[in-house]
Amino acid sequence: MTDFRYLIVGGGMVADSAARGIRELDADGSIGIISEDVDRPYARPALSKKLWTDPEFSWDEKVDLHTEETGATFVLGTRVTSIDRDAKTVTTDQGDTHGYERLLIATGGKPRGLDGLEPSDRVLDYRSAADYRKLREFADAGAHVVVVGGGYIGTEITAGISQNGAEVTFVDPDEVVGGRMFPDDLARAFQQRFVDAGVDLRLGRRVESGTQTADGVVLTLDDGSTVEADAVVVGLGIEPVTQLATDAGLTVRDGILVSSTLRTDDESVFAAGDVAEYPDRILGTRRVEHVDNAQQQGRQAGRNLADADETYDHTPMFYSDVFDMGYEAVGQVTSSLHTVEDWREPTVTGVVYYLDDDQVVKGVLLWNVWDKTDEARKVLADAHSLTPDMLIGRIQP
Repeated sequence: MTDFRYLIVGGGMVADSAARGIRELDADGSIGIISEDVDRPYARPALSKKLWTDPEFSWDEKVDLHTEETGATFVLGTRVTSIDRDAKTVTTDQGDTHGYERLLIATGGKPRGLDGLEPSDRVLDYRSAADYRKLREFADAGAHVVVVGGGYIGTEITAGISQNGAEVTFVDPDEVVGGRMFPDDLARAFQQRFVDAGVDLRLGRRVESGTQTADGVVLTLDDGSTVEADAVVVGLGIEPVTQLATDAGLTVRDGILVSSTLRTDDESVFAAGDVAEYPDRILGTRRVEHVDNAQQQGRQAGRNLADADETYDHTPMFYSDVFDMGYEAVGQVTSSLHTVEDWREPTVTGVVYYLDDDQVVKGVLLWNVWDKTDEARKVLADAHSLTPDMLIGRIQP
């Protein structure tokens, strides 16, 4: 059995940030990182963004997070199957046992798959660096790739591989690309960029079934049409990996319930990242699946593992880059809310505010507007004192 002062279950960006947070306060305590991934922690957003659009964006310099600088011990390609909170140990699928004084659960999310199509070399859930390497082979060969799902991963990958020579068919249950997030005028302008890039759009459609062979994949859509391709990328979101915590008797709702210091029911066990349901100081109890939260919450979890006992008071932002468009946002960005649009140039540069039925701002979208997320957070913090007419001009595009 190997014992660690600090043991992190999960090897993503949270693990890297947590290890660095630990080292801010404890230079010598042993750190173990157990990960199902075969790679050490890396910048996951690059898998659907910069690695496709910036030829100078190298893996070693820009993507690998170099977590080994913290002195952590890595156990890769390994899944933790159980936590014994009384003994303060975890057991892995390799049959090994590791002890801990403080434990961080950072197991992230499991991609939602397509019914009847198991992940393979041609059916990619697109969650890992291994998935990127395989998709890169197809894109570089000019293959025909079907992307299923119109969220962040789906739109970013479609843009990325179409700009790298692949033929792309995009299957999206929304009638307009981006329609679930953006007001109609913006969503239609967003969609036009995909049309201009030559993407074959299959909108308002879902995959009914699929088969794969050694040479390709055939998908049948819910209108009876079929699409034959060399590979399929599935971008249908993730489910937080919380079973480990549930089995250990920790409280789990939408995610693993943690306090403002990211501690679970067990004073020796913390959780952070995609799996953590935490009290946001502005937006209330929530679970966030974006990189800013992974980095900031991971660092705070690491510091608290090392006895800082500090409140996590950061309200995270999220962002996306698609073709030559980009945005940053804070809070809820969904077309089910009312919107107030403040454009410097319509659908090109501006701010969109999202309000609930009581006219309270719940989210702020900064479209091609940069370095304004602190101002967006202030709008959300002051939301109950703002009326819709006070929003125009509040954040200068």
